[in-house]
Amino acid sequence: MLNHKTLFKYLWRATQAGQTTAEYALVLLGAATIAMLLTAWAGQTNRLGSLFDAVLRSVTNLVA
Repeated sequence: MLNHKTLFKYLWRATQAGQTTAEYALVLLGAATIAMLLTAWAGQTNRLGSLFDAVLRSVTNLVA
């Protein structure tokens, strides 16, 4: 039979586990939002394409 102390400990652990899951979900949501904003910005400014072109030129110059 569960006494009140054992029940309290069980409920406390369950609450902590749920809180940790919620925190991970919020961090992932924030990271996904930042990634989407950066992708949208890079697509509009063409800076990402310029960066890839510069890297490709640098690599081909090293090989040639």
